[in-house]
Amino acid sequence: MPIKHNYSLETLRHSLAHITALAVLRLYRGQVCFGVGPVTEQGFYYDMEIKNSGQNSLSLEELPKIEEEVHKIIKEGLPFKKKTVSISEAKKIFKKLKQPYKLELLKDLEQYGTTVESQKSKIKSQKLKINKVKTVTIYQIGEFVDLCRGPHIRNTREMTLYFKLTKIAGAYWRGNEKNSMLTRIEGVAFETKAELEKYFDWLQEAERRDHRKLGRQLDLFTFSDLVGSGLPLFTPKGTIIIEELKKYIEGVCRKYGFEKVTTPSLAKIELFEISGHAQKFNDELFRVTSPKGHSFVLKPVQCPHHTQLYASRLRSYKELPIRYMESDKMYRAEKPGEVGGLSRVYAITVEDGHIFCRPDQVKDEIKNLVQIIKEFYSSLGLWENQWVSLSLRDYSHPEKYIGDPKDWDKCEKILQEISNVMDLQAKRREGEAALYGPKLDFMFKDALGNEIQIPTIQLDFATPKRFNLTYINEQGKAVNPVMIHRAILGSYERFLALLIEHFAGAFPLWLASVQIVLLPVSSKQAHYSQTVATTLRKEELRVEVWEDETISKRIRQAELQKIPYIIVLGDKEKKEKTVSVRERGSKVLTVLPLEQFLNKIKHELTKKK
Repeated sequence: MPIKHNYSLETLRHSLAHITALAVLRLYRGQVCFGVGPVTEQGFYYDMEIKNSGQNSLSLEELPKIEEEVHKIIKEGLPFKKKTVSISEAKKIFKKLKQPYKLELLKDLEQYGTTVESQKSKIKSQKLKINKVKTVTIYQIGEFVDLCRGPHIRNTREMTLYFKLTKIAGAYWRGNEKNSMLTRIEGVAFETKAELEKYFDWLQEAERRDHRKLGRQLDLFTFSDLVGSGLPLFTPKGTIIIEELKKYIEGVCRKYGFEKVTTPSLAKIELFEISGHAQKFNDELFRVTSPKGHSFVLKPVQCPHHTQLYASRLRSYKELPIRYMESDKMYRAEKPGEVGGLSRVYAITVEDGHIFCRPDQVKDEIKNLVQIIKEFYSSLGLWENQWVSLSLRDYSHPEKYIGDPKDWDKCEKILQEISNVMDLQAKRREGEAALYGPKLDFMFKDALGNEIQIPTIQLDFATPKRFNLTYINEQGKAVNPVMIHRAILGSYERFLALLIEHFAGAFPLWLASVQIVLLPVSSKQAHYSQTVATTLRKEELRVEVWEDETISKRIRQAELQKIPYIIVLGDKEKKEKTVSVRERGSKVLTVLPLEQFLNKIKHELTKKK
């Protein structure tokens, strides 16, 4: 049994990544070029290029062999040897070891003082001062030598984690699709066996709730190679859910004075250059040209369009606040490797809103937005586990943002005051602000315990000034309004993925694409089934009648489709004008007069259950 030592979980996981790399090196000696091997939330991974039998990858079947070798290395008690060397000496070491990816990292450290791609780009574009790196640390266990800051355990026998190598995946070197595709070995590691077992239970539950799997099972959406990856196609059933969400959120927002607007998906690049988004989203813009010389950009955000609605005529202080809302497609050229399911797509339908108001109206407007968020998420059972982030700028890098620092100070102060007054207990987090201002981000936990951030309220003094938006104040002077950006459910695609997984496909009645299925026992009840269906549909309920297959098979199919109510109709129900109702998750049939069942459904829909 390994001896317990006082190492952090991060140190142990990092050391396990190195041990895994050594195991691979031993098994595929002379065939491995190593990338990087960082710690993750549940364990670690290591990226590497493996030339195995002429192939640049491993198969999943080889993981047990690698894992067995890891256990052997742990028992050997090999020391982790740390050495500090100059960059030139490190280059010689890794050149001799034929490790091109380590040499590339050393070159970056020498030229830019960092290996982080975003920092490199900033140094090059802004000609920032470079912090010279003269020495680096190297760690060695057995035959494996790595460029690493550490820290690590003293020897492999001190590895006390319970672990499992779980996955083989492809990963572009440094996350850039223009670079080589490497093999990523992923592992999970925990301090106790119980935690490891709990993780795999969680993984099994996550697989059961996977929105991609349930989306197919429930016939909600699909993808087509001809249309393109990252471009989901929503079926009638999936569209019903999106439309119900849209109707509900727009209804809630309308109570607080929001008005719907419609703007085009295209715009000239100048619009986004003024807003600052062209610079921020430069690599993510879809640019559109025509044979007639037209040149446009598919909108990556909607706020610049809304500024032009505001700017369409002269405004008086008496008109404010003006509140726009719009649910429309936006387009971002995500990296191909990052696109998957509904969580990350190229075409996103965003529920968006913007308020233009006077400074004295800001606090009340934000308080109303908090109430909207609370009402909406409470109806979905997500409000209880929420917490709020007061997302602030990165004070050490003001160049990342637009606007006057004094305006930023005002915005941050206002949001902090609102947090205090409304007892939001917002946690201050630097470096999480938007391009144009600080924000309140609402964080929730889904049914799997995953933390998600969707609703956001962003305070913006900068954009109105950049677009020269004004209103005439009480003194007859033209002044800039304050702009508040808000998203309640974010993108419908990502939100649907969240809801599918949160409810495991068993949507509440008001959201279910099919709310009631009628199952006549035989053809004798066919006419009565249609009569019941007509009565329910007149109340705008979503009803289907299934007549094929045996009654038991139809019940099973309705269970798989997670339909809230199954109604079985036999001779007795036909004669007595009743319905035998089976609620989702129950095996009990309850006989009710049709009118009573209808009242029950109406009550449930009113309560958004």
